[in-house]
Amino acid sequence: MTRRNKRNNKQHLPRRKNLRPKTDNQADYIRAMADSDVTLCVGPAGTGKTAVAVGLACEYILDKKVKKIVITRPVVEAGKGLGFLPGTFAEKIHPYLVPVLEEMNLYLLPDKVNSLRSMNLIEICPLEYMRGRNFHNSFMILDEAQNCTREQIKMFMTRIGWDSKAVINGDIDQSDLPMSLRGGLAECLDKLEGVEGVGVCKLTSDDIIRNDVIARILSKLSDD
Repeated sequence: MTRRNKRNNKQHLPRRKNLRPKTDNQADYIRAMADSDVTLCVGPAGTGKTAVAVGLACEYILDKKVKKIVITRPVVEAGKGLGFLPGTFAEKIHPYLVPVLEEMNLYLLPDKVNSLRSMNLIEICPLEYMRGRNFHNSFMILDEAQNCTREQIKMFMTRIGWDSKAVINGDIDQSDLPMSLRGGLAECLDKLEGVEGVGVCKLTSDDIIRNDVIARILSKLSDD
């Protein structure tokens, strides 16, 4: 292979996405995660709640600030339960985790993600299976926490071990829980604001980094 061909092949290699805040509130979110043991972040869809948390987790594992990334999110079922779906449990819950894995593939690239997952350095842990465990030297993310009860969020936060960080994010206006079970994330947000070691961030429609029409739609729908 000629030097020119080698150079061209190198130019076509996929490049890892770097974490850069796109708004002031996203920058505050990153600082809160870096400075706090536990960070809660709420905001509407498209504000980067998941992307920014996953991006920082990937930076931390690449820089060896943590040994492991732990990702979880609640499984809110519609219709038949997971037990009726074909495949292993990991295969059944995979559709719920696609948004997180897609972000990881951007920040680490798929080969690195697959390698770390095979070594259990990226662990996808169903929320229901976390009770009784402790995660040391880990970057833990609870995604879509608006679909968690107060007890589930409390259980997740108490899984944090030594030299670890825990991030809880969600959109309190988009819960899929029955009305009687909602409000856990909002309650934790209110009660934990100001607690030492806990960061609280609130993103708004001004932080939406997807199609501009999303902000306009959410603005109108929130008027009701």
